[in-house]
Amino acid sequence: MANHNHLSSATCYNVAMHKHDYYNQFFELGQQKINFKFYELSLPDDDPVFTLKNVMEEMDFTALLAQYSGKGKSGFNPIMKYGVLTYANMRGIREIDRIVELCKRDLAFIWLTQGEQPKRDAFYGFINDKLTGEILDDLNYQLLRRLKKEGYITLETLFVDGTKMEANANRYTFVWRGTLNYHLARLLDTIDSLYHRYNGFLKENRYDEKYRLGNAQMFVIDGMDKVRDIIEKNRKRKLTKHKKLSNNSIIEIDNCSPLDLLKLQKNLSAIADGEGIGFVYGRGRKKSEIQQLYEELEACGRKLMEYKDHFEIMGKKRNSYSKTDLEATFMRMKDDHMRNGQLKAAYNVQIAVENYFIIHGYVSNDRTDYNTLIPIVQKHIKAFDEGLKELTADSGYCSEKNLLFLKEHNIESYIKLQDHEQRKSRAYKENIGKYYNMTVRLIEDERYYICHDGRELRYIRTETKEMEDYTQTFEVYGCADCSGCEHKEKCLYKYDPQKDADKNKVMKINERWEELKEKSHANIQSEKGILNRQIRSIQTEGHFGDIKENDDFRRFNHRSTEKVYKEFMLYAIGRNINKYHRFLNSKLQKFKGKKEENIAS
Repeated sequence: MANHNHLSSATCYNVAMHKHDYYNQFFELGQQKINFKFYELSLPDDDPVFTLKNVMEEMDFTALLAQYSGKGKSGFNPIMKYGVLTYANMRGIREIDRIVELCKRDLAFIWLTQGEQPKRDAFYGFINDKLTGEILDDLNYQLLRRLKKEGYITLETLFVDGTKMEANANRYTFVWRGTLNYHLARLLDTIDSLYHRYNGFLKENRYDEKYRLGNAQMFVIDGMDKVRDIIEKNRKRKLTKHKKLSNNSIIEIDNCSPLDLLKLQKNLSAIADGEGIGFVYGRGRKKSEIQQLYEELEACGRKLMEYKDHFEIMGKKRNSYSKTDLEATFMRMKDDHMRNGQLKAAYNVQIAVENYFIIHGYVSNDRTDYNTLIPIVQKHIKAFDEGLKELTADSGYCSEKNLLFLKEHNIESYIKLQDHEQRKSRAYKENIGKYYNMTVRLIEDERYYICHDGRELRYIRTETKEMEDYTQTFEVYGCADCSGCEHKEKCLYKYDPQKDADKNKVMKINERWEELKEKSHANIQSEKGILNRQIRSIQTEGHFGDIKENDDFRRFNHRSTEKVYKEFMLYAIGRNINKYHRFLNSKLQKFKGKKEENIAS
């Protein structure tokens, strides 16, 4: 039964809610007209629905109930609807129509709904309008605090991994940045020719003097020079049947305004009115030169506005999007049903796991994992203060920004480096051109390197590189004289004896980045690091294996990042309660690593 002291305090948020006491309505079964104990007796004693009910009785639903005003019809109990959706996800059922059907025919659902039969609109309205991502996070965190109290998790260790899941979008309604850049370049060429025609038309007829109109200047878009250069290179590559270069350059489309073309149209319209030139329409009627120019400018303006809208939807962080789900990005999927390398509109789904429980979920439209780690850690810090001590992830999360963030928050990182396997090779250890194979000396606080030939590479300058909300700093070291060195071919990058005879060795070193990498590399090489990597691969990838193969959750039913996240978190909470149920019934034990298992056996 419910903890009445806790529940009564939670429902005091609104006096009006006393009329519709959702807590008592859901948890006090004896108040119902139907004898639900009959259904309860018909269910197996170990049915997960009882675990769900037990978990929900200790939850605080204040945030959810605050979404309701208490005015008008109460509708179906929101706590009940949340319980039904969670239980459905516990059984791997996500389709609303299927859930509605089970509320009529399945004993566990009937017992959970207390005989009520919500329609599909009730569930869709609840998910779309009342249930938010923040509410789902709060309910999940309440469950996790209970699990911590009972000793199932510590909330001090996270194992992070991600997968790509297909969006509910048409695969063929795609927009690509490279294609937009190509067509925009052609459109700008057309607009440029129209500017020349416009200026020539005014001068030829002396309308510039008569109407005091100056010479129109074509607008400039930053970044188009690079786009045009790649287009020209691809034309040459097509003749030689070479692979085309990517044309995903970021252009400053904000400087491109269709209003510039509209201004020219207004000038032409004013001239037409002043000269008594009428615009004609219909088949067989000849248009004047000024009307033709006007309509061509209008068509280019509409097309320019269309391209501008495409770029604004895509933003600067994506190179593609789907017209049927504007927030989905085309990504290369491992489970490619076409088996031809086809890209699909998808979302990057991230999970942070401890002892089989999903601690955090995160949904992104970024194709890479670099930018997903920090938001997950920030969620953990916000929810559980500064309790996180360790984080384990694969090489996809290895970046200076991520490792520095973990260091600043005193979180030990067990993140595999991107060159982890290369470090084991002989070529890596014998590459004399790399700083890590050179001797380092420090004299009077001045660091310098000794190359394979015994020459000194001293500090020259410091350079910076601006990244996304982050600045990388590089120390530049160089040799004053490399003449006569017999190791130039192996030391200098792409050395050409004819062109690079007088070239000296110069190398850039991000010392902070190298220090962070060495620390993380040392961690994953330790005994604890090896064990953490075992646990991560089994628990995180085990989750994704169950999600995709056993539960057949490969494609989202909803669209947009917010709704997709809610769909996934409902599923994640259902999985967590299932895991809790299995622990309670001794069907699942804490994984302690392969090493300990082998010793025990």
